[in-house]
Amino acid sequence: MDDFIINNVCRTERDNASEYRKELPHAINTILTSMDDKRCFAHIGDEPIHFSTSVKEMIDKFREVLFPGYFSGEKIDGANLVYNIGQAVSQLYDILSEQIIHVLRHDCLRYGQACSECESSGNEVALKVIQAIPSLRVSLAEDVKGAFDGDPAAKSHDEVIFSYPGLFAITVYRIANILFNLSIPQLPRIMTEHAHSLTGIDIHPGAKIGERFVIDHGTGIVVGETSVIGNNVRLYQNVTIGALSLPPNAGKKLRGAKRHPTIEDDVIIYSGATILGGETIIGERSVVGGNVWLTSSIPPDTKVFMESPSLIYKHQENQKELSHEYQT
Repeated sequence: MDDFIINNVCRTERDNASEYRKELPHAINTILTSMDDKRCFAHIGDEPIHFSTSVKEMIDKFREVLFPGYFSGEKIDGANLVYNIGQAVSQLYDILSEQIIHVLRHDCLRYGQACSECESSGNEVALKVIQAIPSLRVSLAEDVKGAFDGDPAAKSHDEVIFSYPGLFAITVYRIANILFNLSIPQLPRIMTEHAHSLTGIDIHPGAKIGERFVIDHGTGIVVGETSVIGNNVRLYQNVTIGALSLPPNAGKKLRGAKRHPTIEDDVIIYSGATILGGETIIGERSVVGGNVWLTSSIPPDTKVFMESPSLIYKHQENQKELSHEYQT
């Protein structure tokens, strides 16, 4: 009897699901009709958009070449160094050139641009990026040293390279910035957004960032496209280097204009600080305290802090409220 009830219920549920599925053709037709709705976006018939998995593969291969032995799939020593690096660079070139050609061809077809000989241009740009790797390695080495020198919790340079999300985001930014400066569309932003999704650190590939850039902890960092950051700058978590609020439809008019701050050399910006505006300059050797909101410039050697907050303490026994001016 119990088996009969169970089987009967299963049949009823199966038949019920079939009734719902009968409605799918109508829903599909409605969705297909909506493809003609000009208010919406569709990407049909053009060069397909690349997938994040291939971008991840490319970033992984870059890290393998930029930090030999750290992210390789096998041990590297004097016996196999030439072979291993040669193979890794060759694979990176193939992946990179394919991605660049893909985005160039995509924009060419989708937006009806004049032919730029996508394949030839892609191969040329990929080679330029590969040729920039020695100088890129030096720049990233300075970032590693800056993070280690400024963080007593770091036990070694290896720890910084292996585990610091700030260095990962900076590594991806520095690669993407090269591509951005070579006028490659889409790909640089996709790369930095991949790093953003993993680390919570959002650095636009168009930002100009100097040597020994350090992001401590990192979550919630935003660095806008036209930001200019000098050498030996340190940011803590939840710092925004952003643009002032823009009116609707201002994007086209202000696209390319300086909208984000300039941070000069040797500046420290503590957690929660927000610095906005293209005319805002934070002078060298200045310190911006936690939760500070700045929309105007400050001169060199300036410290800006919030006024000490008034804290309320409640005693555990009688919950009596006490007001106390907290002194830092």
